[in-house]
Amino acid sequence: MTNLQTNDPIFDINEVLAQMLGTVKDTVTDNWEEVKSVANEFLNRRKERLELLAELTLTGDLPIEKLKSRLEDEKLVFEAELHAIAIISKAIAQKAANAALDVLYNAIKKIFEIKL
Repeated sequence: MTNLQTNDPIFDINEVLAQMLGTVKDTVTDNWEEVKSVANEFLNRRKERLELLAELTLTGDLPIEKLKSRLEDEKLVFEAELHAIAIISKAIAQKAANAALDVLYNAIKKIFEIKL
């Protein structure tokens, strides 16, 4: 992060992405092998955007309410990509997308609350 103080908690996007992927895996269970590459590709393609959302929120440039809205957009995109592989149901795709982006939101919120 650019504007965080040296004693501020560190936001590690790679750690958060790994947690997000783990959450997807836990959600889709039996279909993990089919979903794995789609989930990895989505997170790798969206990594910079997700990291920017986190940075802007943690530096106060993006209010937490706006973050929620942006993450809802990300959930819809991720859900569509998961559902497109047509192996998992829409409900499971939605649950996996929600769970993954909730991990990111909670990681940002935790650091944000510590800073206050």
